[in-house]
Amino acid sequence: MTNTDLTALTGDYTIDAAHSTIGFTVRHAMVTNVKGKFTEFTGSLHLDGSDPSASTASLDVKMDSIDTGSADRDGHLKSADFFKIEEFPTMTFRSTKAEALGDEDYRITGDLTILGTTKPVTIDLEFNGAAKDPFGNERVGFEGKAEIKRSDWGLTWNTTLETGGVLVSDKIKLNFDISAIRNA
Repeated sequence: MTNTDLTALTGDYTIDAAHSTIGFTVRHAMVTNVKGKFTEFTGSLHLDGSDPSASTASLDVKMDSIDTGSADRDGHLKSADFFKIEEFPTMTFRSTKAEALGDEDYRITGDLTILGTTKPVTIDLEFNGAAKDPFGNERVGFEGKAEIKRSDWGLTWNTTLETGGVLVSDKIKLNFDISAIRNA
């Protein structure tokens, strides 16, 4: 879709977790990428089609829902070495700025809180479209990505490899596939 008139999409939306993905990719052992996702989260969007800068987003992620396809690795990520989920069960994002970049591209900036530390992060988004599903729900879809340095949030556990380098890279690629339903 190009140059969509977003005015008709103005309203409040709830993120449909069953049809959305909050994921990440991290370099492991300097040779491969490990992908993971969070399976439990809630969020909302306020879209302002006539003034995209007035749009907002909010997301709460249950850290216990991390899934990398390895129970042992997930257990380590939930531990005191990484996410300390007993003390910090939730990661949050609250938008502070939204920008229309042209065509279907947008940028949202906000406060990402992990381990009780809040830092700004900018997410580049592509509007994937709007549709009415077979159940009468009005949906919008966005695909987004961002890169962060995990050390900025105090996630510094690592180990050095015999061949040089480290086990877990500092750079984390975040990816979002969001389907949201307009509130009744």
